[in-house]
Amino acid sequence: MNLFFEESGDFKAGAVLSQQGEAYQVELPSGKRTKVKAKDVLLQFAAPAPATLLVEAQGAAEEIDLDFLWEVAGQEEFGFAELGAEYFGHAPKPAEAAGLLFRLHAAPIYFHKKGRGRYKAAPEASLKAALAGIEKKKQQALVQAQYVEELKANRLPEVMRPLALQLLFKPDKNGIEYKALEAACRELQTTPQNLLLAVGGVASPHALHMSKFLFEYFPKGTGFPAVPVPVVRELPVAAVRAFSIDDVTTTEIDDAFSVQKLADGKLRVGIHIAAPGLGIVRGDAFDAIARQRMSTVYMPGDKITMLPDALVETFTLAEGKTCPAVSLYATLDPADWSVLTTETRAEAVPIASNLRHNDLDALVTEDNLAIGAGEYTHKDEIAMLWQWARALEQARMAKREGFGLKPEQANRVDFNFYVEDGQVSIVRRKRGAPLDKIVAELMIFANSTWGKLMHEHGVPGIYRAQGGGRGPGGYAARMQVRMLTHAAPHQGLGVDQYAWSTSPLRRYTDLVNQWQILACVEHGVTAPLVAPFKPRDADLFAIVSAFDAAYGAYADFQSNMERYWCLRWLEQEKARQVEAVVLKDEVLRLVDIPLIIRLPGMPQVARGTMVKLDLLRWNEVDLGIEARLLEIEVDKAIEPLDEQLDESLDDGLEELEGAEAVSLEGEDGAEVAGLPPAAEANAVSEAAP
Repeated sequence: MNLFFEESGDFKAGAVLSQQGEAYQVELPSGKRTKVKAKDVLLQFAAPAPATLLVEAQGAAEEIDLDFLWEVAGQEEFGFAELGAEYFGHAPKPAEAAGLLFRLHAAPIYFHKKGRGRYKAAPEASLKAALAGIEKKKQQALVQAQYVEELKANRLPEVMRPLALQLLFKPDKNGIEYKALEAACRELQTTPQNLLLAVGGVASPHALHMSKFLFEYFPKGTGFPAVPVPVVRELPVAAVRAFSIDDVTTTEIDDAFSVQKLADGKLRVGIHIAAPGLGIVRGDAFDAIARQRMSTVYMPGDKITMLPDALVETFTLAEGKTCPAVSLYATLDPADWSVLTTETRAEAVPIASNLRHNDLDALVTEDNLAIGAGEYTHKDEIAMLWQWARALEQARMAKREGFGLKPEQANRVDFNFYVEDGQVSIVRRKRGAPLDKIVAELMIFANSTWGKLMHEHGVPGIYRAQGGGRGPGGYAARMQVRMLTHAAPHQGLGVDQYAWSTSPLRRYTDLVNQWQILACVEHGVTAPLVAPFKPRDADLFAIVSAFDAAYGAYADFQSNMERYWCLRWLEQEKARQVEAVVLKDEVLRLVDIPLIIRLPGMPQVARGTMVKLDLLRWNEVDLGIEARLLEIEVDKAIEPLDEQLDESLDDGLEELEGAEAVSLEGEDGAEVAGLPPAAEANAVSEAAP
């Protein structure tokens, strides 16, 4: 006797060897033996042989008309043998019965399984819907195949053109467009980014990087809603002639300076900060705009401002205008450059000049300042500010050493990017040059002084703090820069507290702090009661968290775009054999541009060693670069302009990686001491992807 039975969802047939109660010992055509329970048996038959039955059953199943079978079945539940008699017009033979079962089981949209060997015909409405769905999928498969062929032929299907960015950055993976793109990439052995670039879905690698960033962080575009510019109340006019110092591309001019000689021989230095906080009110339309963006986004050749142009034009410290400002006045004793008193005011400040690094850096050098050489606007004021900046730096360094840190390296190199009509120039600037140091030191002084002002008045603010922890993170934990809502030391800068307050046109944290500072100035001891943000305000913590995330993302984007333009520079200059300096292990940086390269297999050499590289290839899409070592220039010293690596390399890169952001901070000049903004988190260890 033979059995046709179901086991683990499969139909099988075999010869019975023995039976014990409700169980059979069965031998399958393969020779394997298995135990079959009586309840799993669907048919008992003498002939044909089990293997033959399975073959004949498959043939019978293929000949069964599903639509006719569904009509014959009716709407009541049935057993397969019962339906077989009605369908075939006679009691089905074993092969016919098994074939019918195969057919029923393989057509779940026609027949719903109700038990072992029992089924029920699907309702007419659900059957029609299911069949329509199958037909739709067939048509979609044909369309998808057509899309694949077009992509392989280097043509972008028109229907995919408006979906190109979505397909790259936020695809519907169930859509036929994405499936077609994925299939074409698989066949062409390429990536979606490269394929869409090749077929014109994305205009260029630059557009690809920009689009990815905008798609994630500016999905509604970079434009601003039409909001009337606020009118600032009438302010007393300061009796000063202020001037700013910025890069030539700067439009959001946040800070300016003034110097007055007093009758008693003392000096009165004014640090004047643009005051959008006098026009923007917490919770108004401009606040909502600034809070959504959190910061101006910088990239070589372009930027996305935090605030609309009309508002920036109202508050930027532009030459020839009298501008609303929050001024910090410091009375100094020029004998030792000590600070005797400070005073903060809200006032209108006449801006006499907007000085530019590009015009003055070559003139305003340490040597020229020492002998009074050169002629330029505000020469005397700059000379006095230079003396004070050096004294401020010296005091900071002493305090930094008091925190247990080594002196700060002030002779590193910055690189400025200028892009015009697709051509990039990358200009080296030595950090610590006089104009840079003046801006940096006075901004640190203002941020520290105003941080102290808020703390003394019991008004919360947004502070940058570093150090104080020796927990599980060890040295790295102690060097980590944190954002807090209360005053705490910034050991890397050598100050007791540090609150970003000097760039309110470009950073939302500075705008928030400006509101708090104005409350202290205007309300004194009652400031905690009237300040926009009260002590332990949960919303202030939310701002800190959101700003941290946005600022980090913007810095990463800036870093990626600088890397992109470095690769464009290589192509533009036809650079193939270049010099580089070893940062650590396999990580190098080119001498002429700030391009970091990881060179696997690099021989162990001292940090700061100069090498010559052969650049093999680079990719402007994934920003990767491949190079090979040509020569280790053991006897070649790092040129004086680029001593970024001398002591800091011996001290270890950990300190560099933990240092506070510095340099151009986007546009307004060196604001704090350490690394460029895009490198604050990664420092020099950022390697090629």
